Amino acid sequence: MSTLRTRPSLVALLFFPVVCIVAGIVGWRLGWHLGVDNAVYRSGAVALLKREPLYDSMALSAEPSWARLPFTYPPTAALLFVPLALVSTQVAWGILAAVSILLLTWVIKICLDRLPDRPQWMTTPRTAVLIGIIALGLEPVWRTIFLGQINIVLMALVVVDVLLIGPNKRYGGILIGVAAAVKLTPLIFVAHLLLTGRRADAVRALAGFVLLQLVMFALIRHDVSQFWGTAVQDPQRIGPIYWAGNQSLNGLVLRLTDNADWSMRVVAPIAVVLAVPCAIWVRRLHKADSPLPALLISAFFGLLVSPVSWSHHWVWVVPLTVYLLSRLPDPLPAPRWRAIAPVAAVVLVFASCVLLAMRNGKAVEFEWTAAEYVIGSAYLLVPLVAGVILLVRHVRRGG
Repeated sequence: MSTLRTRPSLVALLFFPVVCIVAGIVGWRLGWHLGVDNAVYRSGAVALLKREPLYDSMALSAEPSWARLPFTYPPTAALLFVPLALVSTQVAWGILAAVSILLLTWVIKICLDRLPDRPQWMTTPRTAVLIGIIALGLEPVWRTIFLGQINIVLMALVVVDVLLIGPNKRYGGILIGVAAAVKLTPLIFVAHLLLTGRRADAVRALAGFVLLQLVMFALIRHDVSQFWGTAVQDPQRIGPIYWAGNQSLNGLVLRLTDNADWSMRVVAPIAVVLAVPCAIWVRRLHKADSPLPALLISAFFGLLVSPVSWSHHWVWVVPLTVYLLSRLPDPLPAPRWRAIAPVAAVVLVFASCVLLAMRNGKAVEFEWTAAEYVIGSAYLLVPLVAGVILLVRHVRRGG
């Protein structure tokens, strides 16, 4: 990476990953409760190695007392989490956090490289490190790290596959298949590959995903049958998805309807309606050699229509911020606040921790006022409002 050319950049790049690893080691010695979700990941790997069923109970034997949660991920995720089983829960958290921060910087660097038209200050090697440090203040990012979540890693796999590997490599699509084997939501990017003309890559992504399922079926037939037969459809394994933290359209409908079991029947037609302009937009941007905004449309569409998009899933705000920064005029015209208002508004929403401050949990979302529904839908409103603004501009231009 060109971010390593100068010593200050190297120090800045490695500082937070080193802090995370040290914190993991110290936490292991002192018994700190680090990374609830990471503890579940690791316990799934331990269960796989010990031949313990993954889905027969609501907690795994290797989980510490402060992280007694069900394993909700595909069986293939347990296989890919095996390296975490080699160390303690706290050290595993430190390693995953360090890797996530480094991958976040790499994602930013890849996005910058795919944006030839950007302000002069964004062309320096230090830019990716600087943006990466600032991005740690965004709630989806720091929450992903503190929970020991895998969202940044999955985003990196998708970004590398779409923006770095490109359509002219024989192994394009494989990383998306691997990402989908850890969590199902990256399957939305198979559609992105198809829309951008990468049919062979889409086939490889699906083939890789299916192949991993078959491998696991050969190893742990009972668990694979349990996951695809019952666990994947069991809402109790995920938790109350009406919580404010679920920033998908389904979460919003659940909050508006007092947790109605038919919410996805409302979301599905909305998703179909949204899919048409999004697909057209993705194809146009791809043909205009604008792969990053095209990818962002697919990513945010996936977040909106997924049954569950917890606030920490919204790490895609980081490449969105990179793109918005690249659109700033250089130099900034007067008044400067007007030029930076769009990117400032997005950063403010995701750095404000507004969802954590809302009345949420224990069904209080069903008692929200109209204003609270707006504030409590802040994340999902960002792509919706942005889409409306762009549509209005398009109509005004007579496009």
